[in-house]
Amino acid sequence: MALSSEFEAHLGQGVTSVARLWKVTRRDGVVHGFTDHDLDLVIDGVTFRADTGMTAHALSQTTGLSVDNTEALGVLNDASISEQDIRAGRYDGAEVEAWLVNWVDTRQRFLRFRGTVGELAREAGGFRAELNGLSEKLNQPQGRVYQMPCSAVLGDGSCRFNLNQSGYRLDIAVGENTHETTFQFSDMALYPNRWFERGRLTVLTGAAKGLTGLIKNDRKGEDGARTVELWESIRASMVPGDMVRLEAGCDKLPKTCRVKFNNFRNFRGFPDIPGEDWLMSYPVGHGKNDGGDAKETNDLLDRLDFGRDGTNPFSPESGD
Repeated sequence: MALSSEFEAHLGQGVTSVARLWKVTRRDGVVHGFTDHDLDLVIDGVTFRADTGMTAHALSQTTGLSVDNTEALGVLNDASISEQDIRAGRYDGAEVEAWLVNWVDTRQRFLRFRGTVGELAREAGGFRAELNGLSEKLNQPQGRVYQMPCSAVLGDGSCRFNLNQSGYRLDIAVGENTHETTFQFSDMALYPNRWFERGRLTVLTGAAKGLTGLIKNDRKGEDGARTVELWESIRASMVPGDMVRLEAGCDKLPKTCRVKFNNFRNFRGFPDIPGEDWLMSYPVGHGKNDGGDAKETNDLLDRLDFGRDGTNPFSPESGD
């Protein structure tokens, strides 16, 4: 947003009525507004609160491709930013806008910074947030990786697999859980052992609603109960009865894509390239000279416990 001639004239006066605003939009759509003015300001339907103790450090900006950055400090407040939400990661990657505004006429304002929340830490009853500018995205790797496993994420625009199909997504109530990392479920006998391993768990209800975790282990017990373990804690309180969504897992191997998901046409790996040890190999009179470890791929169905006949129990051919 360009600096208007009216606001520029106001800034050129000897005495001004200028305040700073911060608008924080979380990835779940929740919006918070903060200001260093002594009264709340309402702009475009967003209330910028004056009692949050929000302050900012100097803004570093350049004309090149270097990343603009700054820091924001604030006091933890249950009515705005809470310690529980920071711990749960609800502000990770949130979008931030920093404005300079004439509080007498809020139509006169200037956008000084737009970016995302980087590192966010709690300290001394408050928080410190590192803010990264839009050029930070230029530091992210671009393009495809030339590798044997699939580079797509299950269900994304490259994979194109529909996770809403029967058997690949399950909404179920949590039984017991240990430290929001290991969860117990019942009534999952239909699903093969390790079916959800490397998949995703999303919390649908309760204090942790909207949070997700990646599934590390998925094991059947002798009594029919199911144990699902995440790589990291959900970082919010969960109690028995909270609803979660389990999504089938994918280990990125071609046979899994073909048999478990019937989606090999969208496989985004290069399964036929030779391994790195092929460069150091020498001719032999027997066996394969492709440098790959075929055993892991050939034994995939046994490891996933699809069944003795090696079929996907949820495929149309299975009759389920």
